[in-house]
Amino acid sequence: MPKETTSSCAKRSGAAEPRPARTALVTGASRGIGRAIALGLAGAGLDVALIARDEAKLLDVADAIRAQGRGTAVIPADVSQPAEAREAAASAETVLGSVDLLVNAAGVIEAETVAWEANPDQWWRTIEVNLRGPFLLAHALVPRMLARGGGRIIDLSSGAAWYEMATASAYNASKTALARFGGHLHDAGHADGLRVFELAPGVVATDMTAGMQMHEGRTEWTPVERTVELCLAIARGDLDACSGWSLRAGADTIESLQALAAATPLPIARRLRVLPASPTDPLAASFAR
Repeated sequence: MPKETTSSCAKRSGAAEPRPARTALVTGASRGIGRAIALGLAGAGLDVALIARDEAKLLDVADAIRAQGRGTAVIPADVSQPAEAREAAASAETVLGSVDLLVNAAGVIEAETVAWEANPDQWWRTIEVNLRGPFLLAHALVPRMLARGGGRIIDLSSGAAWYEMATASAYNASKTALARFGGHLHDAGHADGLRVFELAPGVVATDMTAGMQMHEGRTEWTPVERTVELCLAIARGDLDACSGWSLRAGADTIESLQALAAATPLPIARRLRVLPASPTDPLAASFAR
C-alpha cells in the first residue's frame, strides 16, 4: 500500500525538528538572485559556500561575505555534472563543517519558442541545470543532513511550475518537475528532519529576465529583498510549517504564510495537483490525494 502522507502544514508527531541553519550552500551565487541570497544569509550570521561556473564573480561575492565577518568557500563548478556536483558538496562540507541549508538558485531558460522549433541541445541543457543539478546536490547532501538531525532545501521555483506555457517548454517542464521532486523530498524526509520549500521569487530584474520576450516593457518588478527575507525566515526555521509548499515572494510574507499554515488542514496545500473536470469527475478523489 502507498505510504500515507501527513499534512505539510502541521507538525508531525514524533518528527525531528532541525535546528536553525548555521551554514548554507548557494548555487548560482555569482550574480542575480543567488548572489543576493548568499549575501543576505551571510548578513544574518551564516557561513556560506558559493557555487557557480564564473570563479571571478564568485570571488567578488566571497570578498563581500568575508567583509561581513563570515566564513565562505568559493567552488567553481557545473552542478549539472555528477562528479562536479559531488565534489562541490564535499568541498562545501569540508570548509564549513556542514551544510544545513541548500539553496538551488542556479537556473537557465532556453529560447522562448515552441517545442518543435527549439534547439534540442539547448532544451536539454535547461533540464540539466534546473532539475538535474538540484537532484545531484540533494543526492550528495541529504544523507548528511539527516545524519545530523535534519536540514533545509530551498528550490528557486517560478510561476512556470504552476501552469502550462506556450513557449520555453524546457523551463516550464523543469520547474514543474522540480516542484514535484521537492514534494518527494518533503514526504520522504520530513519525519527525519528534512524541510523543503519551492520559492518563486516573483519577477525580479536580473540578466535573465532582461533578455526574456515575455518581460519586454515591464516596469514593475519584485524586489529581490522579498526573496531574501523569505530565505532568512526559512533558514531560521520560522516557516518549517510550510515545508512542501510553493511560496511566492512579493505575494507571500512571513506573517501571511504562518497564518495560512495555522489555518490550513489540507495535506495537499500549495502542492501540485491535477484539477478535476467537474465535481462529478470520477478521478476527483485521486487527483486530491
